[in-house]
Amino acid sequence: MTAPLDGIVVLDFSRVLAGPHCGRALSDLGARVIKIEPPAGDLTRFCYPRRNSISSYFAQQNTGKDNISLDMTNAAAKELILGLVAKADVLIENFRPDVMGRLGLGYDDLAAVNPRLVYASSNGYGTGTRWERRRAYAPVIGAETGLIRSQGDARDGRYFNDRHSHADVYTALELTVAVLAALNQRHVTGRGQRVEVTMAQTMLYVNEHAHDALWDEPVPAGVIRSFQPGDYQVLKVGDGSSVVVSGHPAEAGTFEFFMRAIGREDAIDDPRFADMASRAEHLDAINEMLREHAQQVPDAETYEQIMSQHSLAVGKVRTVREFTDSEWAAETGAIVSVSDRGEGEMRIPQAPWRFSDGADVGIHGTPRYRGEDNRTILREFLNLGDDELDRLEADGVLSSHLPRR
Repeated sequence: MTAPLDGIVVLDFSRVLAGPHCGRALSDLGARVIKIEPPAGDLTRFCYPRRNSISSYFAQQNTGKDNISLDMTNAAAKELILGLVAKADVLIENFRPDVMGRLGLGYDDLAAVNPRLVYASSNGYGTGTRWERRRAYAPVIGAETGLIRSQGDARDGRYFNDRHSHADVYTALELTVAVLAALNQRHVTGRGQRVEVTMAQTMLYVNEHAHDALWDEPVPAGVIRSFQPGDYQVLKVGDGSSVVVSGHPAEAGTFEFFMRAIGREDAIDDPRFADMASRAEHLDAINEMLREHAQQVPDAETYEQIMSQHSLAVGKVRTVREFTDSEWAAETGAIVSVSDRGEGEMRIPQAPWRFSDGADVGIHGTPRYRGEDNRTILREFLNLGDDELDRLEADGVLSSHLPRR
């Protein structure tokens, strides 16, 4: 079996999450990804939990990549990078705009070496914009683009930062799409190009309610705008577990599904619930009926059986551990074990794609130590011998951090 990106070489200069997640996706799709770290190392190497100097956070985003470590402020390191660029297809970086340019590694510099290079950049607000110099991390972008405000407004004004880095992960996915599109376009033009994806614009692009926030004209009273999934109830069933039903209880059609499912057909003809406007006004009464019924159902599985008979989808509220220990996760291989570089293993998510021709996608390899593949990569791609490699190490151009055994 071959992989979709077999033969593609990627240089991954990125760190933490947005860039590395894109790099891992390309690796899981079969590309040869070479992560290039500075001597200080990717910040996520120092996260916990960790074992054998391998952080599980780092492993989740970087397993499957080769690893070299260069001091990019050193002129000799730049020469090595230019040599690698000449043989690469893709470069990923997620520094602030112009950081790579100041190192002499901007797109124009590298396109002169390799015109077929796809140069993929992600950053906060975009090159050449008035906010290009602002520091941007997922919580900052979540605040600026409306995510925190929206979540807080739905919780009676209790504002908080989401513990999930949505802006980083969504940007990684959009950057992956851009890389694949640029590689496809290269088949036509024969040229690479620079593609840039900003976290700020990504968070608008993936916000399915942005259209509603930008709507200035009146709407009829009592309608449900943009589905309002924040109104979907979390209900507790008899054994104490919780469930979510996908569907707005006041919506036309869905309201009737709910009432029939809970045995309250009489409520369908109740004047308080005659139309969407009146149901929205009495939403608390509808939700109370749903809560009372759920408490009489013994468990989540039974509740789902009841609701599914009335075209309603149910999800049990689980922890990540509970979900990944489920029979479904075992059946699909959603979690994979990778080496902890000792005698044990770490569990991390597997790539989600399935290809009908049996393409070989998913994690291959182990999480690598910083600079572990210095010699292997530079021998293979640049034909450097041991004497030259020894000199580069002695001069501090190459560095590594391998654990003492």
